[in-house]
Amino acid sequence: MVDEAAQAAARRTALQQRWRARASDPRVLWIAIGVLFLALVLVAINLSRPAARVLTQEDIDAAVLKTLETTQLPSAAARAAQMIAPSIVRVMSYEKGPNGREDIERGVGTGVVIVDKGVILTNLHVVNGADTIKVVFADGLESEATVKGVQAEDDLAVLQALKIPDDLIAATMRSTGDLMPGDQVVAVGFPFGIGPSTSSGVVSGLKRSFRSPEGKQEMTNLIQFDAAANPGNSGGPLVTMEGHVVGIVTAILNPGDQRTFIGIGFAVPIENAASAAGLHPF
Repeated sequence: MVDEAAQAAARRTALQQRWRARASDPRVLWIAIGVLFLALVLVAINLSRPAARVLTQEDIDAAVLKTLETTQLPSAAARAAQMIAPSIVRVMSYEKGPNGREDIERGVGTGVVIVDKGVILTNLHVVNGADTIKVVFADGLESEATVKGVQAEDDLAVLQALKIPDDLIAATMRSTGDLMPGDQVVAVGFPFGIGPSTSSGVVSGLKRSFRSPEGKQEMTNLIQFDAAANPGNSGGPLVTMEGHVVGIVTAILNPGDQRTFIGIGFAVPIENAASAAGLHPF
């Protein structure tokens, strides 16, 4: 026990002597001074930093305003067209050729998907008398379609596509009850087969009447609008700035024989169109 205590005391003495020797070394002193100086510099830097500023509502409003001033936003008509685009279809009607085997295209119109199971609204005159009807969806899928129902007094036909895209989106329909002259609208379709094309304008009248150039039919309670429409737009939707369908484009007024737009188009209110498809009125 005495020897162990003596050995421990000897070790402590040796350690103390080594620490004293190192402490007396000038290099150790300069290292200690350097560490102390670095610590003081870091403290000074931290103390000189300003406190984090709390954002105010004025700061947020200014940032939003700056973004609006420097970012190009799409127009209301462009947003409406983007919203309805997935529901637009090209409608093509065919008749048998002279040899009975070759289909000849009779014309091109437009349709709009109103039920995501492939139910499409278009004009009756687009598909009337066709031997074959084909539709092309927004994603490029082509399908044959059959006539599911007609409402001749409103020049409406309801089609059922035999094939549909997996992610088919139906258009949103809106009542025309609060529609007013001056409300902005867009017409989307395939004028002269080109499209889908979008034109913008306003509702220029309500409860209008129109008699076909042949004088065979007179339609009433129509929406009058001035967004450009031409042959091929028939059956396409008349759409509000919110992207909601309020009518089905059905005719243009042109006292000449050119069959081109001069500023007055007509659309069947969507209430009539919805009833043609067996949907409840708004």
